[in-house]
Amino acid sequence: MGNEAPAEICDLLIVGSGAAGMAAAITAAHHGLNPLIVEKSEYFGGSTAVSGGAIWIPNNPLMHAAGLEDSAEAARMYIEAETGNRMNAALVDAFLREGPEAIGFFHEKTALRFTHRAFSPDYHPDTPGAALGGRVIDAEDYDGRRLGDKLKNLRPPIADFTLFGGMMLNRFDIGHFLKMTRSPRSALHAASVIMRYAKDRLTHGRGTRLVLGAAIAGRLAETVFDLGIPLHLRCALVGLVKDGAGGIIGARVRGPDGERFVQARHGVVLASGGFPHDPARRSELFGHVSRGIEHFSMSPTAGEGEAIRLAESIGARFVASNSNPAFWTPVSLLPNGDGTKRPFPHLFLDRAKPGVIAVSRNGRRFVNEASSYHDFVQGLVAMLLEEGEKSAWLICDHHALRRYGLGAVPAFPGWIAPYLKSGYLKRGGDLRELAAATGIDEATLEKTVFSFNADAIAGSDRVFGKGSTVYQTYLGDADNKPNPCLRPLETAPYYAIEIFPGDIGTSMGLLIDEHGRVLDDDGQAIDGLFACGNDANSIMAGAYPGAGITLGPAITFGYIVGKSAAKRPDRGP
Repeated sequence: MGNEAPAEICDLLIVGSGAAGMAAAITAAHHGLNPLIVEKSEYFGGSTAVSGGAIWIPNNPLMHAAGLEDSAEAARMYIEAETGNRMNAALVDAFLREGPEAIGFFHEKTALRFTHRAFSPDYHPDTPGAALGGRVIDAEDYDGRRLGDKLKNLRPPIADFTLFGGMMLNRFDIGHFLKMTRSPRSALHAASVIMRYAKDRLTHGRGTRLVLGAAIAGRLAETVFDLGIPLHLRCALVGLVKDGAGGIIGARVRGPDGERFVQARHGVVLASGGFPHDPARRSELFGHVSRGIEHFSMSPTAGEGEAIRLAESIGARFVASNSNPAFWTPVSLLPNGDGTKRPFPHLFLDRAKPGVIAVSRNGRRFVNEASSYHDFVQGLVAMLLEEGEKSAWLICDHHALRRYGLGAVPAFPGWIAPYLKSGYLKRGGDLRELAAATGIDEATLEKTVFSFNADAIAGSDRVFGKGSTVYQTYLGDADNKPNPCLRPLETAPYYAIEIFPGDIGTSMGLLIDEHGRVLDDDGQAIDGLFACGNDANSIMAGAYPGAGITLGPAITFGYIVGKSAAKRPDRGP
């Protein structure tokens, strides 16, 4: 791996080094091909490396080994209910058929080892076909030292998601850290994680315990390197090359040493991460952006959509009919020292907790705060467009802030003073002061909190149903009674953080068939051109049924593409 120019001839050229691209390369290698990966960024791992790492694969072998039941039929029913008449049946069936096989392959034949979540409800658990657990799997934590000197080239974690500027935490760690002042067992666990990180900083200059999406990227990369698959950084796709019959025979790439043609005997795979930082396409497809509302993506900035545009230039079809063009998340903005700001996603750690509500500038609640991040932003955008606003606010009382944290603000014993000083966190001694600090309508805010508090005491949110499904209570606080998601806002002072629409990746992309082949406007496969990950249109068609519905299809279709490319006749000289 390095910045040197790639070889001029390979069997399969993969554009992008996230989970989809590396899965395709590994699968192709296991079927006898010599793949080559090019990555535009200075890091490998793509958005996978900074993701939550959930992988949604219904009916997978790990859940069955643990005695959990599921079926492709139930999962198909659920996906169909979520996607409606937008469902691409051929792709969904391929995913449900090949997904369990892909997980078995990677778990048994590569360094990518998995664990399953016995309890992890689908986001709409009352929908027919939904499951309460087993469909979501995670990569086992990974010792980054196994990558040797290549660890420095793995995309680093987003610092705001870590402690001490780089200590990564998994789901279980977070639970222990929130309880470390109340539980000796949690305090012991937290201490062991901190000691490991301190040792890593002294010996390696960074944390080497990789978790969540970083563990997926690290484990896949170990296999890529063990198989001798070249992976070239700072090497961007600039053109797709066809032969006289119209088939793809390679691509032009530009690296540190200039531009060159790479011949690919079995084709080219587009797995570069979609178009989250393509301003023109965002303005065209994100309705709120076209109407002047700011939008912020959590995806790596390298995802500018070049691969999609190049595919379109040779006749590929881009699907623009999804219910949503991206996978949404609310974000807040943390100030940088130079006056700029960086986004922080509010995924699942704060909104569902008791003592937290979301309000518009007019002081009214506008959505169920415990709904999924994707659903939450749909409600946020609808409100912003209706009221002509550009942001909303998450509000909590002192008890909630110190017990759970809010956004980037840590729970006790973390310090909140820096966030108050920077202006990221607003505070008021009472609701009137908070309204003055935020510009929220004072009278309406007081009425909203009064009404919410009455419902919280009763344990039932009559307005939006916060805490009304098992998914929502799963994200709440089980120790909070009678409803894990509801508690009055009554302990002064009060706090607020401004939130905006954002995304964790785009869902619209190139139309593919069940073999991962890119299709043209006539529905015909473009010979030798494949797509997977967010370069391909999401099989969920703009819906977001559960945790891991991006990485699950990404790994599955990477696996499918690797097998499909191996079956394509060699187009070598």
